[in-house]
Amino acid sequence: MFEQLGLIGCGLMGGSFALAMKRAGLVKRVVGYSKSPSTTERARQMGIIDVEAPSALLAVSGADLVLLAVPVSATEATFKAIRHLITNNMLIMDVGSTKRDVVDAARKVLRDHIGSFVPAHPITGKEVSGVEHTDPELYRGKQVVLTPIDKTQPGHLKRAQELWEGLGCHVQQMAPEAHDAAFAAVSHLPHLLAFALVHAISSQPQGKDFLSLAGPGFRDFTRIAASDPKMWRDVMLANRLELVEQAKMFQRSLLNMLQEAEQGNGEKLEEMIAQASLVRTHWRMGQKK
Repeated sequence: MFEQLGLIGCGLMGGSFALAMKRAGLVKRVVGYSKSPSTTERARQMGIIDVEAPSALLAVSGADLVLLAVPVSATEATFKAIRHLITNNMLIMDVGSTKRDVVDAARKVLRDHIGSFVPAHPITGKEVSGVEHTDPELYRGKQVVLTPIDKTQPGHLKRAQELWEGLGCHVQQMAPEAHDAAFAAVSHLPHLLAFALVHAISSQPQGKDFLSLAGPGFRDFTRIAASDPKMWRDVMLANRLELVEQAKMFQRSLLNMLQEAEQGNGEKLEEMIAQASLVRTHWRMGQKK
């Protein structure tokens, strides 16, 4: 049980976290701050937070748990805004989908208090954002990746793991660099491809006509292209090196398949499709087999 959650960012991810914590009986009081005063006010009206803080610094005052639910590009500035009230007894986490840049920001700003920070990435979300879309069930049954560093306090790491498990999550740990490489492949590149495909079709003179004929396959493949543009801009810039490497591997695979199709080599093309189909058929979220 935590006495007070200092919530910085009361939108979808942060607001849902606060609601989940309250429902699970893991926190007594939530003090929240968002850059937009109307968001903070709405969060209080919805019962997501108990007290509106006028600044990020004051949201941290008196907290034993702090969650940064801000764009990854705002992490360093947020750390700078709150560092004067951070203590070694606080557990500080984030929910960003890149970790190496977040850890670098923490090292730069938090310094002697960096042991209180446990970087976290819950593998969940929605295509829509904003406080009005908060959901106390957003995290239940989902994976959460913790990326501790050598200076992370073992006690805080244990508390973080128990907290997420208390919300019904499946928790694993990995290095920040390994995290970013993995999620460039299975999250950041797929989003880039979805954005690029929709952009390519809609930019053609007959794009609207083509889109009017699209069916369930197109709907499922491009669902994530409706995601928040600013958030994904920040994610792709933050993880651009790993993203480019994964894009190159995808490009090689795509060109190989196109070459077989262009040469009319149906047998080889079918073999490549069958290999991908088999992997996808046996894939299950959260399983390493």
